[in-house]
Amino acid sequence: MYSRQGLDIKSRELATVAALTALGFAIPQLKVHINGALNVGCSKEEIVELIMQVSVYAGFPTALNGLQAAKKFLQPVI
Repeated sequence: MYSRQGLDIKSRELATVAALTALGFAIPQLKVHINGALNVGCSKEEIVELIMQVSVYAGFPTALNGLQAAKKFLQPVI
C-alpha cells in the first residue's frame, strides 16, 4: 500500500495513525506507526492534534488511549 501513488508517505502514516487510534485496540501497531510518522517528517504537534481530532469521532477514551500510547514518542508535547 505504501508504494501506491496518490498519497505521499507522510499522509499515509497520518491516516494510519488516525485509523489505529480510532480502532482503540491496536496499541502495539499504533506505537510503530507513530514512530514511523515521526520518521517521515510529521511533527509531534501534528500527531497530538490528529489524535485529538479522532476523539471527536471515535470517542475521548479512545483518544486518551492513543495519547498514552504516543506518550514516550511525544515528550514534552504531552
